[in-house]
Amino acid sequence: MMNVLNYLRARFASKKGQGMVEYGLIVGIIAVLIIGCFTFLKDPITALFTNIGTVINGSATAVK
Repeated sequence: MMNVLNYLRARFASKKGQGMVEYGLIVGIIAVLIIGCFTFLKDPITALFTNIGTVINGSATAVK
């Protein structure tokens, strides 16, 4: 019984994966922030790329 308790204590006290979990959380938070920004700024970004495409095609001048 003591061997099982020692094994479990050593297994749960190990912090080998802690750094990877922290990096994963940071990447996840950054991804959520980027998605939120793109959702919030969807219309201005769409207008910007539409204007760029229009100017590249030369069919009209850019609209501000």
